[in-house]
Amino acid sequence: MTGDPRRAVPRTDAVLAEPPVAAAVDRLGRDLVKGLVQSAQQRVRAGELAPDGVVPAVLAALPGTASSLSPVLNATGVLVHTNLGRAPWSAAAVEAVVAASGTTDVELDLGTGRRGPRGEGALGALLEAVPAAEAALVVNNCAAALALVATALGGELVIARGELVEIGDGFRIPDLLVSTGARLHEVGTTNRASLADYTAALGPDTGAVLKVHPSNFVVRGFTRSVEVTELAPALAGTGVPLVADVGSGLLRPHPLLPDEPDLQTTLASGADLVLCSGDKLLGGPQAGIVLGRADLVQRLRRHPLYRALRVDKTTLAALEATLRGPVPPVRQMLDADPAQLSARAAAVAGALQEAGVEAVAVAATARVGGGGAPEFELPSAAVALDARFAEPLRAASTPVVGYVEGGRTLLDLRSLLPAQDSQLVAAVREVAAAWT
Repeated sequence: MTGDPRRAVPRTDAVLAEPPVAAAVDRLGRDLVKGLVQSAQQRVRAGELAPDGVVPAVLAALPGTASSLSPVLNATGVLVHTNLGRAPWSAAAVEAVVAASGTTDVELDLGTGRRGPRGEGALGALLEAVPAAEAALVVNNCAAALALVATALGGELVIARGELVEIGDGFRIPDLLVSTGARLHEVGTTNRASLADYTAALGPDTGAVLKVHPSNFVVRGFTRSVEVTELAPALAGTGVPLVADVGSGLLRPHPLLPDEPDLQTTLASGADLVLCSGDKLLGGPQAGIVLGRADLVQRLRRHPLYRALRVDKTTLAALEATLRGPVPPVRQMLDADPAQLSARAAAVAGALQEAGVEAVAVAATARVGGGGAPEFELPSAAVALDARFAEPLRAASTPVVGYVEGGRTLLDLRSLLPAQDSQLVAAVREVAAAWT
């Protein structure tokens, strides 16, 4: 039994008591660190690790946080990538969340010591950003905003057949609306709807006319849709509100995206309510934003369903900081100068070549993503590597997600900020070093 490897395995409590391991327990939690210790002990029993290597192995395996989510470098060229968490936050938003993560005055008036309005700062920031709105409301995503509208306004919803869209992961707008108990009155055909179609559908049970921007597809050819500018005058005096789900969260018109509806213009054109996401072109946290007429917003706020859909203090903090703070990363990426992107790609490729990695700067095409501007292409620049890099880069200590095209791995720089270029170089070098 003297050769039994189990006799050489350091005790769990002894490893956990080692100062660097104990510090990790304080930071990450005992159960998480204990699991890593037990894994290292098993490697000793299997003869894969020396007994004195347990503590170093545990320290090497420690995650950055107690969460299983990993920071990822988005080199796909898709600015708002749903699978990568959509919009990256600004430093101001991150700092605001940290400040709000403890005890905070989210629903307390510090002056009077009494209950105060929830999220007043974030709602005020929204109204400053979209002056055409009388009031604002925030729920946990745009689908929730749509469900709240359908539930609170009730009755029959008039909507064009061509706007009964499917969103991500197979979820369909008509299914969502019907699940609230609303009845759909579909008008027009798949490819064409007229103003007369809408007005003929109005009746005593009409709760609202709903416009849904088909943000993730484009129909071309013999088509016609009725815009807010046409619908609003036709509904004036009927008492039927016009609700527009514009999707992507563009606050105001953007010169690069002339066909993408924005909140300010849609409200100014006559919509009574507009809905959008907070984590797309707005550049903030996941949220469903409702802007428009004060009486309608109050009606939504007082509905019992709102309580189930409202957001927490950290979302309110991140949203306000996104609106009041510096230009968020998504907007920086959208507005990036193609010449500067080419220069960055050349610099990254040069740094990799110096490390012995075959890399070359190439022209590329980026996209907005997140269901916005589906056909719009953004000129970009990428670093081209051997196709073998794609998979191991996703497993690097800082994972990098690019794409394979034409037998090469492409790392598009428009979906990265300049400050991330050095991390990109380090990740590629890490993979290349493992092959030598």
